[in-house]
Amino acid sequence: MTAFVTLAQEESPSLFPLYVTIRGMSEPEQLANVESPAAVQPGLAGSASLLAMGSAASRILGLAREVMINTLFGATGEVSAFRIASQVPLMLYDFLIGGMLSAALVPVLSQYAQRRDRGEFGRLVGILATILGALLLFLVGLLQLFAPQLTRLLARGFEDDPALLALTTYMIQLTLPAVWLLCMAGLATAALYALQRFSFPALATAIYNLGLLVTAPLLAQQLGIVALVVGMVVGTAAQLSVMAFDLWRAGIRLRLWADWRHPALAQIVRLYLPIALGVVVSLFQVGLDRRLATSTQAESVAWMSSATTLQQMPLGLISVAISMAALPQLSQFFAQKDEASYRATLGRGLRMVLLLIVPAAMLLWTLGEPLIRLLFEHNQFKPTDTVQVAAALNIYVVGMIFAAVDYPLNFAFYARHNTRLPAIVGVISVVFYLLAAWALLQPLGYLGLVWADSAKQIGHMLIMLTLLNRQVGMRREILGQGTLWIALAGVGAGLATWALTLGLNGLLAPGLGRDLALLVGAGGGGLLCYVLVLRWARLPELVSVGAWAQHRFGRDTQENER
Repeated sequence: MTAFVTLAQEESPSLFPLYVTIRGMSEPEQLANVESPAAVQPGLAGSASLLAMGSAASRILGLAREVMINTLFGATGEVSAFRIASQVPLMLYDFLIGGMLSAALVPVLSQYAQRRDRGEFGRLVGILATILGALLLFLVGLLQLFAPQLTRLLARGFEDDPALLALTTYMIQLTLPAVWLLCMAGLATAALYALQRFSFPALATAIYNLGLLVTAPLLAQQLGIVALVVGMVVGTAAQLSVMAFDLWRAGIRLRLWADWRHPALAQIVRLYLPIALGVVVSLFQVGLDRRLATSTQAESVAWMSSATTLQQMPLGLISVAISMAALPQLSQFFAQKDEASYRATLGRGLRMVLLLIVPAAMLLWTLGEPLIRLLFEHNQFKPTDTVQVAAALNIYVVGMIFAAVDYPLNFAFYARHNTRLPAIVGVISVVFYLLAAWALLQPLGYLGLVWADSAKQIGHMLIMLTLLNRQVGMRREILGQGTLWIALAGVGAGLATWALTLGLNGLLAPGLGRDLALLVGAGGGGLLCYVLVLRWARLPELVSVGAWAQHRFGRDTQENER
């Protein structure tokens, strides 16, 4: 469950909530009325493409942000302090706006946007901006006063280092304006979604990353690690400015005033309350994870964050995209009570996720260290940091495979009009985390927390799969021949990559050239082995990927020739 919160922090809002909420219906109604892919309006498909490109840009710039942080400041206690401070605005955003965005704000605002009355729509957005803005100002002021207590709550392990504890408190206080900016940008984004204006929201997270990437290096020499906090505030301010500008272009003129009797407010609260419990539990686990990590080593949070960045890349680009692509068909088949087609579609989606996530996991497992050296090991990021990040990454990769499968399972329940059960399982999975963290923290240190996170992902996926199997019978689709071949091909590819790595390590001297050779030569050889095994097995999902690639790139080539 926390993996999804973390992804939400790194990405633009997901395409599925956008797709199902722009019609202004409740989620069960939305899911029941999802159109088949053939019937999707071209404008909507184009909007989804815009958001997908924005998501890819966000991830690329997010990786560049991590490279910049590690290059300028390394993996130190100060970087861990920044990670904890920067988590505060993100956690508050997730609680106040993140969960509300797709569950309440967009559906309600869409109802008013469909009336074609921009004056009434602007009036409602103005009421929300007034109330939310005032609430956020009060919250920011309150947190400014209690920042030392908040620091001890999130970073109790820093109490042995008063200077590091004071720095964390100072940076939390500096980041708090970002809470107001980030949440107001989220409200503006919801309004733009309701108006079906997607270009600027697609770039929202990329703009944030770009603001931090530009600002922090310019101020690093003068401000040190605090330059990252300034960059974060600049990035969120840029986000809000861009969203507000697009609202202005849409003809929305806000009038700031509060009308507590407006019927939309009660509707938003009613829609949001069921979501809030799951968000609170997820944020509790995130905060506890940071608190426990600081009790091991000062650098632990920095190491874990760098490893998390790498394992989130394939999760977001593979599992999320495939899950969303499968959802319209799953919803249609459920509405038609066609369980056989439902199982077949979900089975294909799950095997497609496995088809793509297994080689990604294999490459991260076998070549994580040279990849980390190539991306991060510059200037202040030391070889010892590479070893620690690689150790965390190897454990995260285990949970990544299960989390990738878990995503389509969650959406499969949503397609069946069941949103409560995934939330309940999410709460149970946090118990798995707590038990594993309690058992492993002492002997393994921060790596015990990484294992605890993987245990949570594994537990969540296994429970969801068991429950879904009881409802529709997924054993044959999951444990079929295709899944077995993917697993065998992954093992073979891993062995091939390992053998090629040993050979190249013996032939080449350490350095940039060898790391590139390992990633291209050993990684490419492993992928080739993977594809050849599955091609020999004639896996249908591999044929589908090949046909899509041929169609896509063939079409692009024809357009370029014109």
